[in-house]
Amino acid sequence: MKIPVIIDGQLVKVEKGTSVIKAAGIAGITIPTLCYHDALKPYGACRICMVEVIYQKQRRVVTACNFPTEAGMEVHTDTAKVREIRRMVIRLLLARCPDVPILKKLAQSMGIEDIKLKQKDEKECILCGLCVRFCDEVVGANAIGLSNRGIEREVTTPFKVLSGTCIGCGSCTYICPTGCIEMVVDGEKTGMRMEMGNISIDPCQDNYECETCDVDKEFMTTVKRVFAEFRNKYSSH
Repeated sequence: MKIPVIIDGQLVKVEKGTSVIKAAGIAGITIPTLCYHDALKPYGACRICMVEVIYQKQRRVVTACNFPTEAGMEVHTDTAKVREIRRMVIRLLLARCPDVPILKKLAQSMGIEDIKLKQKDEKECILCGLCVRFCDEVVGANAIGLSNRGIEREVTTPFKVLSGTCIGCGSCTYICPTGCIEMVVDGEKTGMRMEMGNISIDPCQDNYECETCDVDKEFMTTVKRVFAEFRNKYSSH
């Protein structure tokens, strides 16, 4: 059943429960985000997609990626409060990762000219969780995860050693928005290595013979099935 929702003054009709970010997309309105991806479950980690909603005479600030729409809901994606929240989030991320291009681009679009926060050790990981979730939800390998708390939180393999479940697909490198995880040429032998922070992994167990590798064939079969299910799920919307 489709319901009416007002987004930035524009009336759109969407299926009940559709996330605010998807409803905004239908209305042609782009909401910035770092941790959101259509192929993955909403996570709400980066907080860049914050918007203001008015429902049943109550106004609140929510994350657009995982907040469901209701009939008669009014959404404001560009209020003064929303802009200030997004700017503060970007400043915090820039204090952690000052040289990440995507953060610099977002900062420029939001009119941020200075960070105003003391920078610690420069890093590239913004803890969006995209790599971890893709490895879990799509690949099914669970080779990496988020560990520790607070400023020590990081993406790593179990016990920070070579992961026996990593199949070397490289999906985490493709989905990472900052380039923190990347495939690099191995200087000691033919092929590539996966660099993740201070961890260097030789992911392939079959010498990169992908055409004859049973692991690679199983992975590709799974990926095709997952994306087929994803397309079928949303093609009717």
